[in-house]
Amino acid sequence: MNTPKITLTLLFFFCCCTVLHAQQIKDGETIDLDGIAVTFSVVNKESVDVKGQSFDRYKVIASAQNNTGKAFNIRLKTYPDVASIGGGKIVELNCQNATGARLTSKKVEVSMATHQIKVTYLARNNDGKLVNSEMTIPAGYFLEPGQKVENDAIFIVPKGEALQVSVRKLL
Repeated sequence: MNTPKITLTLLFFFCCCTVLHAQQIKDGETIDLDGIAVTFSVVNKESVDVKGQSFDRYKVIASAQNNTGKAFNIRLKTYPDVASIGGGKIVELNCQNATGARLTSKKVEVSMATHQIKVTYLARNNDGKLVNSEMTIPAGYFLEPGQKVENDAIFIVPKGEALQVSVRKLL
């Protein structure tokens, strides 16, 4: 009977911990998160009307640069791997006042670069003959010292409101 209470308490605790590690970031600002320099920039702003309501549409770019002096590597394994579930994500930027209307985002994630390899395997062609085929597969994720990675997104917020963006480290 106490299991639901314990579960809810733990869930609340973990949610609070996640929120506590988030920091506010403004347009053009760079924040250092344990050696990862995170920059958030608005590239374009325009006004749009959606079903008779006015909104501001922002195109943003988020970047992360490794200033820790050490490389980060995640190697994928052949069995289910907990590290691969995140897909090498480094940081997550959440826009609290984004509506998500018209298939736009409420958050943007910046991930490590993907290490890809070519694999040769035997397969049968249409004639039933065995032939060599090639496939490119991800072998892992990496972020070298000094390397910068970025991602972009589009946020729609109510007209006249400034973006309210928080950032948290996932790595």
